[in-house]
Amino acid sequence: GLAMYEHNANQMILPHEFFLPFEGHLNPDNRWVRMASVIPWSDLEGTYLQSLGDPNQGSKAYTVQLALGSLIIKERLGLSDEETVEAITENPYMQYFIGLPAFQEIPPFHASSLTHFRKRFNTDLVNQLNESITSSQRKRENPQDSDDSDDDEPMGGNGNCAATSTILVPGDSSPVYKQGKLLIDATCAPSDIAYPTDIGLLNQAREKLEKMIDSLHAERSDGTRKPRTYRRKARKEYLALSKQRKPSYEKIQACLKGQLSYVRRDLTHVEVLADEVGLDKLTKKQYKDLLVIQELFRQQTILFESGTHSIGDRIVSIPQPYIRPIVRGKAKAAVEFGAKLSVSLVDGFAYLETLQWDAYNEGTLLKDAIHTYKERFGHYPEAVLADTIYRTRENREFCKELDIRLSGPKLGRPTKDRHVRTEQKKLEKQDHGERNAIEGKFGEGKRVYGLGLIRARLQTTSETTIALQMVIMNIEKILRDTFLSFFL
Repeated sequence: GLAMYEHNANQMILPHEFFLPFEGHLNPDNRWVRMASVIPWSDLEGTYLQSLGDPNQGSKAYTVQLALGSLIIKERLGLSDEETVEAITENPYMQYFIGLPAFQEIPPFHASSLTHFRKRFNTDLVNQLNESITSSQRKRENPQDSDDSDDDEPMGGNGNCAATSTILVPGDSSPVYKQGKLLIDATCAPSDIAYPTDIGLLNQAREKLEKMIDSLHAERSDGTRKPRTYRRKARKEYLALSKQRKPSYEKIQACLKGQLSYVRRDLTHVEVLADEVGLDKLTKKQYKDLLVIQELFRQQTILFESGTHSIGDRIVSIPQPYIRPIVRGKAKAAVEFGAKLSVSLVDGFAYLETLQWDAYNEGTLLKDAIHTYKERFGHYPEAVLADTIYRTRENREFCKELDIRLSGPKLGRPTKDRHVRTEQKKLEKQDHGERNAIEGKFGEGKRVYGLGLIRARLQTTSETTIALQMVIMNIEKILRDTFLSFFL
């Protein structure tokens, strides 16, 4: 039969008729209320105040809870700056989360303030927050642990940690506790830039240079002739190529040659005009672009003339010249453009170990990660689960010295003993299964949060955004754990 449907005669309810159940109290089980209690805001106060500069100057600064809380809301929900302010203005729980004393219907700050918030929290500050959130959560889970990490006391993890093992370090008589598993891997956080083609970049450079020539020429006395740029012809040639579905190699090369010569001509003009009226007539942004374009032109000329396809520190974006191509060899994208980061995962908590814009070999960073683990927990891990790239001879030896198990098959021939071989295979399979957790963490960061596409425009703010993702994933994990403990 037909489903029941209640027809509402006066379809529209007026705002004053809408029923609000709050009665002046927030629900303590709401995620933002619980999240506010997880974050140790006061731990950050000192470092945050230093980033503000002179406390006696300027208008009243926003609190650390408001500034960081807003960034967390933005990243957690994947909103734009404007949307974040809208969401906070509508939602009493979010206003509680960012530390406002009472619900207010006017926006607590302007959307442009979020850019300043991002600049105030550098990667170190966000990583520090990450450490204090996870360590206070570990203390909550294991109150019997000593606070002193300098002692080689075994710190508890959760149940999935193997039993503590004791070994002797060569030349050292005191035993070393080892516990827990360190998962480590690297990924790329792609930035939001158009796919860079050489011709597209040169065209962009040419257009920017033409604007510079215009503004420099405007400063000259009347009656002087403006240098020729052939801009209509150049644009026509560029469009003729870019509109083709699959242009041939010859056509691409011909167009590249043309665009390079237009850029060369424009650079010369800019140089001559700058001598005449001074480079200070350009805006700060134009001057920065000019430096980038000169380097881009140098690189593209070398690439064109030598016929090679790779060059060091390759520029793939004029507004964001720090972005580099990172070859990943994945099916979806062979090359990604963005920051490369190494992440370690311990007991489900993610830590950002390194973040670099240049491609690097992550295998060389394993030792550092193990030392950081020791500083963080007061003891070494019992096992390190990592990808093939980490299993270098050097890393194997380092782990062997400390008697840490490095995942993966052993070097050399497999043993003749069938029983031992079966055990090794079993352990390898178990390690491989447990290592999936870090791949899953990357998937979570890229699909649910903002790691899949970094929209920040500056190098520093992009780094802050990436570091914040780790914090948010860890907070979410704590919320999941505490939520589940209600039912147990």
